[in-house]
Amino acid sequence: MCLAIPMKIQSISGPSATCEAGGLTQTIRIDFIKDASPGDYVMVHAGFAIQKMSEKEAIDNFKLLEEIQNAL
Repeated sequence: MCLAIPMKIQSISGPSATCEAGGLTQTIRIDFIKDASPGDYVMVHAGFAIQKMSEKEAIDNFKLLEEIQNAL
């Protein structure tokens, strides 16, 4: 099973961005995202941003992931 997680872009340097989610900071590639900006939310899979998303979509995804974790 593959899982992408929502992350918030903190800063951008060339084709890389520093993102944050749940206290975790990670450097990812943003090659596939047009017009990425700090503050944007993106879905991240295998170190690559694969889709931009709204803040509401990101929050909904965070809640779902938390529910799954609590069910385990």
